[in-house]
Parts: sequence; C-alpha cells; structure tokens
Amino acid sequence: MTDPVRFAVVGSGWRSKFYLRLAATAPERLKVVAVVSNSDAAADAMAKEWGLPSYRSLDDAVALRPEFTVAAVSWPAMPGVVEHLVDAGARVLAETPPAPTADGLRALWQSVGSSGLVQVAEQYMLMPGHSARQAVVDRGAIGAPTAVQVASTHLYHATAIMRALLAAGMAEATVTARTFDAPQLDPLGFDGWVQDPQPEPRRTTIATLDFGDGRMGLYDFVQNQWWNPLLARRIVIRGTRGEIVDDVVTRMTVDGPVTSPLSYRRTGVDMNLEGNDLMSVAFDGEVVYRNAWAGTRFSEDDLAVAEMLAKAGAWARGEGPEPYSLAEACQDHLLGLAIEESARSGQDVYVKKEAWA
Repeated sequence: MTDPVRFAVVGSGWRSKFYLRLAATAPERLKVVAVVSNSDAAADAMAKEWGLPSYRSLDDAVALRPEFTVAAVSWPAMPGVVEHLVDAGARVLAETPPAPTADGLRALWQSVGSSGLVQVAEQYMLMPGHSARQAVVDRGAIGAPTAVQVASTHLYHATAIMRALLAAGMAEATVTARTFDAPQLDPLGFDGWVQDPQPEPRRTTIATLDFGDGRMGLYDFVQNQWWNPLLARRIVIRGTRGEIVDDVVTRMTVDGPVTSPLSYRRTGVDMNLEGNDLMSVAFDGEVVYRNAWAGTRFSEDDLAVAEMLAKAGAWARGEGPEPYSLAEACQDHLLGLAIEESARSGQDVYVKKEAWA
C-alpha cells in the first residue's frame, strides 16, 4: 500500500477544517502532520478538536517535512504565507485565490512564480459531474467545444470551468458584465436555515467572456447560489457537433441526432447494501468517471477536494503532473476580477497576457 500523503495545514477557519475532516475520514490515504494557527487560543482549540500537533510558527510545521503545506488563510494573508513557505523550500497547496487583487497576483508571481513550488486548490473540475463532462468533451463527442455556460459557482471557480472545457489556456479575453437586482427567497445560507424567510434583494451578475477563435463563456451567478436550494446549478457545453446540457449529451452521428444521458451509479439506494456512495458515471455504456474514494461516503465536493490532495501528493513525490498551477490560478482570478470590474464600470474589460502566461 502506498504511504498516505503527509501534509500540514495553515489556518484554523472553516475551510481548514475541510482538509482535517477528509484526512480523519481516510487516514490510510491522507495524513495531517501539523496545524498552524495565528493565536494561542486557536492553536489550543484545534489541538483539542482534532488531536493533532498544533503550532503558531510556520517554520515549526515545515520542520516536520510534510510533502506539502495547505495554506488556508484569509485573502490578505495568503501571499505572505505562500512566500514564507516557498522561502523555506516547502511545497505549497494554496487555497483560492492566491492573492486578492490583480497587482497582488502579479507581485506574488514575480516573487514565487519561478520556484515551481506552488499549486492551488481549485477543485471544481475534479467534481464527478465536471470530470465526466470533460471526459466526454475530450472524446470528441460534441466536436470542438465553442461555448461554456456556467450558472452554479462564482468568479474564479466559474472561469476555471470555462477555460478547462474550452481548452482556452492563457488566451486573452474580452469580458462584458452587467448586474441585475430582484427579490429572491433565500432560505439557506452559510449560517444555516432562515426562519420564515421572505424575498429580499439579491444580485445576479451576467457576463460574457470572449476568448477569441470562436470560444466564449457565459457567466450567470446569483448571490448565495451556492447554498440556495431553490436555485438550480446549470452548465451547457456547446460544440461544433452538439452540446452537453447538465447530464444530457446531444450530438450528430451517422444515424442523425442522438441524445444520451450521463448515468450516475449510486449505491445505498433501495435494497442496495454496498454503502452510500457515488461509484461511477457512464456515457454510452462506458465509465467516464470512477470514484477513487469509494467507501468514504464523501459528498461530491469532498471527493473533488480529496482528489486534489491526492494529486498534490503525487506532484510533490514527482509521480504526477501539477494538479492546478499558480499560473492557472492567477489567470482564473484575473478573469474573475475582470467580471467584477466590468460589472462596476459598465465597460468591457480586456484581459491581456500576463507574465505567468
């Protein structure tokens, strides 16, 4: 059996605990060697809750020689933490985004971009549905992809989905965005269910991203769309020979237009006693996604984060490629910032090639 991936976690907030929970659930594959907190009280609380070595100093954690260190800190703190770790020669898996502003991205890239030590934890394309759709696109089922519409998540996550499915790379882009306010019932948020919810103003942001060469992205996001159970998550991938709409693939064949579903095999349904897991996703009788974490009962988002940790471990060991580089993260956040800037100004924003391209 391969030894578990050994990593440290910097931060004691909500996102840090995702990584700790996954490692506690799959200890044979993931092992947290230390947690670093920014106060004695937070360090004591993390040690008590998780039973892990807890420190105040980054250097103390690096001295334990983890294969990489997850930086899950606030946006303003992220660049300094990443630079400190790189200066210490440590590999880093930074939470998204790696810096809050465009100038911050450029400064961080100038500081650590050439080190080859920084990856970023963008997990969306590792989610089962998106992974399966990418596999269908890669097989050429809908021809060359030309348009991706995302209505599920915000800014840099959405642009990461678009760029991956369009194979847009570091292409320059023209971004046009507008916002619209309207009443919306919003019964569930970050803090839980709302008692007697009433419609309140919520902002929708619509944006187009023209990547050139006939490739475009359409961004559609409503405030709190992540949590609101009344709002669907939608994705459309249009190609030269058909399109994928959520989990339905329609394309031209020698026999004319054909529609096929992406079929999800889930255990624990009705009399199935295999446990409650998503096992695989199939297209036209072939598996295009297989759950590498079967038995953990992870949610789909957890599966993606766990797979990111595994891929980061393989990268750190020299056994696999970069899972999602700092350059990719800088590009996606720059595009997300352009969406916000265009929405504020009412003007097109042109995203040109940067040093990381």
